[in-house]
Amino acid sequence: MVSTRTSTGIWWGLLGVVAFSFTVPLTRVAVEGMSPLFIGAGRAVVAAVLAALALALTRQRFPQGVQWFRLAVVAGGIVAGFPLLTTFALTSTSASHGAVVIALLPAATAMAAVIRGRERPRPLFWVLTVIGVMAALVFALVQSGGFGSLHWADLLLLGAVLAAAIGYAEGGLLARELGAWQTISWALVVASPVMILLTVFSLGSGIPSATPVQWWCFAYLGVVSMFLGFFAWYRGLAIGPMAQVSQIQLVQPVMSIAWAGLLLGESMTWTTVVGGLAVVLCAGAAVRVRLIPPSTS
Repeated sequence: MVSTRTSTGIWWGLLGVVAFSFTVPLTRVAVEGMSPLFIGAGRAVVAAVLAALALALTRQRFPQGVQWFRLAVVAGGIVAGFPLLTTFALTSTSASHGAVVIALLPAATAMAAVIRGRERPRPLFWVLTVIGVMAALVFALVQSGGFGSLHWADLLLLGAVLAAAIGYAEGGLLARELGAWQTISWALVVASPVMILLTVFSLGSGIPSATPVQWWCFAYLGVVSMFLGFFAWYRGLAIGPMAQVSQIQLVQPVMSIAWAGLLLGESMTWTTVVGGLAVVLCAGAAVRVRLIPPSTS
């Protein structure tokens, strides 16, 4: 049986994953009418404004000492690194192909959590994790038609995975000290000077001539993907166990590719059903494996 605390963490994590699952498809829509730099940096500026207002209105205490450095690590990973790298990658690849990056995130986050948080999962947890990642990768690759030859977009996606994993792991730990929504809010504030400069630079050729739908997608990326979604995600990671909660993200490529089919008209075949079922089953099995302390015998 999974403890009540663990179940609570899983449900909060799932809520965050649902919010994040729209990110790749909506980014693919937005890049058709806006520059990737404007999207990647501008969405962080929108979220930073909301974060600053929330912190001020609730009179949150300021982080102390080394917490500022740790917030910079979080900001570099999930406020700057992941959004910018994935946005540039999606200028030359489909949303389905981009979902591969989401399939790799749980394993990368779990590894970062073990290193940073000193968590010790049972061997069965890692077996299920590997099976889940393999299922997610096969599903995403088949659905997107495969990688073909390695090109710059794939390298950007790989860099985005690494950046997000570090940001998630550090943010999950920091959320236990500062609070879930406070952590992402402070990270957004810390990154805001750089992101404002990048946004201004991206506007050198003028305001993007995007459609209302593209602006709506941009708004979602700023308000939900960069801000509200992290409320739930970091709360789930903070409740933990972090390595287990992170595995919920294995279902994200299923959702993202489904949204890509529904919203963008990207092809959906029987592999969506088979692959999606495999990913969900693996994720469900992994989160039910309890973390136990190392044997002292």
